[in-house]
Amino acid sequence: MAAEVEKGLETDIVGRRLNYFNEVESTNSVATEMADDGAAEGTVIIAEMQTHGKGWMGRRWISPKDGVWISVILRPRMSPAHAYRLTIAAGLAVAKTIRSYGIDARVKWPNDVIIGEKKVCGVLTEIEAEIANLRYAIVGIGVDVNVDTDLFPEEIRVGSTSLKAELEHPVDRVEFLKRLFATLEYEYLRVKKDNFQAVLNDWRHMLATVGKRVQINTPTKTIYGEAIGVDSEGSLIVECKGGFLEKVVAGECIHLERA
Repeated sequence: MAAEVEKGLETDIVGRRLNYFNEVESTNSVATEMADDGAAEGTVIIAEMQTHGKGWMGRRWISPKDGVWISVILRPRMSPAHAYRLTIAAGLAVAKTIRSYGIDARVKWPNDVIIGEKKVCGVLTEIEAEIANLRYAIVGIGVDVNVDTDLFPEEIRVGSTSLKAELEHPVDRVEFLKRLFATLEYEYLRVKKDNFQAVLNDWRHMLATVGKRVQINTPTKTIYGEAIGVDSEGSLIVECKGGFLEKVVAGECIHLERA
């Protein structure tokens, strides 16, 4: 697959160095080892399957054949406190890529892409930093492109979908990767060039969470209320009972049915 993706690839950074594996425990883990060994910015690890894919808050990400499971090594000059910008840029890039197939993909705060209310993609960014300096970031992206979600465990299956299911035909994964790499590079360069607010504005327009009743699970508490917006850093603003406003920087977001 790597040679096919490289042929005609129109990027300068993302995907110029591809490392293809049939099976790995986690593309993020492989990418971390390579980044520690000095792998160049834009290096991408692609796997047909992950046996222990990494998900949000330490959860396992189910990664069978026919999906797109990648990790991208990035080396931006930025504060570790701003690493979340890479997650926003990546989520936006995936949503735009899926929308290029005529599917109404939206972003679900903070790091998912959904179609309707079904998850099709997750993004996980991990960093290595020294106090105020970001050494590198690993942006892991998992997309259920042609995955048969009927094979997922029931607790995951009911909330999952794939491009194949939505379009009722398989998608060429090589072409999907080329589109994704180009879009991710565009969004990443906007972040690098101090144009994050433009990225954030585009992300806001695709955000499905605002206006929803939500449950946010954080390491310290659970928050219920209505998501009324996001601030200039991408934090979610939730209006809780009594009109109290809660700013949420990170957490698991669940869209709730209205009473």
